[in-house]
Amino acid sequence: MIFLPTHCTICERIKLIQQHQNPYFVRELTTGYVVLADSQYFEGYTLFLAKSHVTELHHLAAHDQLLFLEEMSLVQEACAQAFHADKMNIELLGNGDAHVHWHLFPRHTGDTAQPGPIWWTPLETIYGDDVQQDQLRLTRLKRTLNTALDSVLQRRQVEHHTVQHLTLPSLDSTDTD
Repeated sequence: MIFLPTHCTICERIKLIQQHQNPYFVRELTTGYVVLADSQYFEGYTLFLAKSHVTELHHLAAHDQLLFLEEMSLVQEACAQAFHADKMNIELLGNGDAHVHWHLFPRHTGDTAQPGPIWWTPLETIYGDDVQQDQLRLTRLKRTLNTALDSVLQRRQVEHHTVQHLTLPSLDSTDTD
C-alpha cells in the first residue's frame, strides 16, 4: 500500500491518476508515474513521480533507488526521442513539492533568450499556459511520448529486466563463515 499524505500535491496528483482523472497521465512504470507537466512552454516537459511518498532519493530502499533511477533514465531517453531534444535537462528538486519527482526538460538550441537553465526564463512565462486547455495538443503530446516509451522499453528490455531483478545483499545479513 502506498502512503499518500493529504497535504502533498504530488500525492494528490497520483490519487487522481489512480482514479483515472489526471489528464496529464501518460504511463505507469514499476516505481513511478510518467506525466506531462501542466505547462508546455518547453514542449515535452515531463515529470516522473515516485510512487512512494519519500522526500529524498536516499530514503528509498537501495533496490528501489536503482530501479527508480533506471526508469527515470528510460523516461528521459523516450522524452528526448519523442520531442527531438538537442539536450535533456534533468532535475530532482523537491523544494516546492517535497515528494521525490524528476523534472525532464527536452531542450532545443535557442529555446531561451540566453543559453542556460530553464529557470532563467521568467516563471510567469514558463507557467503561463495550461496544456489541458488545448485537448488536441495534450492528446498529441501524450501519444508521442507513449510511442517513444514503447520504443525505448522494447529496445532496452533486457537491460531493464536485469535492473528490475537485481538483488542486493541485505545489510542485516551476517556472514557466518
